[in-house]
Amino acid sequence: MLTLHPNLKPWHPPKSKTPHFRIPILNTLSENNPIAQTSGKIKRQVLNPEGRTKLNPISDREFYAFPRFVTHVDNNFISTLTDLYRERLSPGSEILDLMSSWVSHLPEEVEYKKVVGHGLNAQELAKNPRLDYFFVKDLNQDQRLELESCCLDAVVCTVSVQYLQQPEQVFAEVFRVLRPGGVFIVSFSNRMFYEKAIVAWREGTGYSRVQLVVQYFQCIEGFTQPEVVRKLPSTGGAKEERGPFGWITRLLGLASGSDPFYAVIAYKNFKPIYE
Repeated sequence: MLTLHPNLKPWHPPKSKTPHFRIPILNTLSENNPIAQTSGKIKRQVLNPEGRTKLNPISDREFYAFPRFVTHVDNNFISTLTDLYRERLSPGSEILDLMSSWVSHLPEEVEYKKVVGHGLNAQELAKNPRLDYFFVKDLNQDQRLELESCCLDAVVCTVSVQYLQQPEQVFAEVFRVLRPGGVFIVSFSNRMFYEKAIVAWREGTGYSRVQLVVQYFQCIEGFTQPEVVRKLPSTGGAKEERGPFGWITRLLGLASGSDPFYAVIAYKNFKPIYE
């Protein structure tokens, strides 16, 4: 079920003279609206049924019913992500922050034409100062995005891709809503809500998780070859402990070193070249 929250806050015109428009939202997805039916073509399924399962079967909407006003990664990760956004997201862009929260980590000094938020908790999203409006929806129940085709310049997804049980369909929808040349940036680390991450993610390593997201992009016809950005902390020869105990120590800040940074980036149809 979709919950839409328009007019999240009063709009103040940007300093530039560029007109400000609201991204059109589809009220219905039907045969009378052919644009809404055109998603990216899924060439193959990446995950098998077992790989999509979670330890905690409770619905994600219920699991995220209470807001969590915390950052799920450390300051080094956030700084790296903000620098990446500064480099890849053009000022004046229209952006969807997919699976967002109370912060978007976008560079404060850059003005965007529109930032739309999506997530599972309305209280968190309402606190996010970068969102012009947001909608609440469980993508594991319904992968459709009630947005017009080719209406966005960029989609970002931060430390949340590990919870998608139907990633192929979600990536297909992202492809649909992006304009040609639009960018999709998926970033993640080694932290997670262990019981809510899918099996294919939980049982993986940093390398295998990167390859998994690469395959999500490659299974959609039309995305460019995915680009991988890594920034790994020095471990001093120590090996990362896997499994529930290792995750708990990292979550509580008991593990040494900073969070590793991974991002997988691809464009719709082509990568723009700017002089």
